Amino acid sequence: MVKIPHADEGGICPLQREDMSKVCHKCPWWTLVRGKNPQSEEMIDDWRCAVALLPMLLVENAQMQRQTGAVMETFRNDVVSGVVQAVSHAADKQGD
Repeated sequence: MVKIPHADEGGICPLQREDMSKVCHKCPWWTLVRGKNPQSEEMIDDWRCAVALLPMLLVENAQMQRQTGAVMETFRNDVVSGVVQAVSHAADKQGD
């Protein structure tokens, strides 16, 4: 089983309104986070509060949605150009 570490002293938990070092290790939202910060590109590998991570996760989600939208637009444009070429080719053959 993973040993859940205590938070650093001095921070105040927004939910419990107590020092984080006294309450976070008992909280189910105290989560091990591994990955890359979408704003600073720094690697993250530590325990943090899931509630406090929400703004960062929302930024990353928005970035992923923009990337997905750009890929879908490119795919749509490729499909449309393929359909236009196929229709044009079929019209040319029918005209012969």
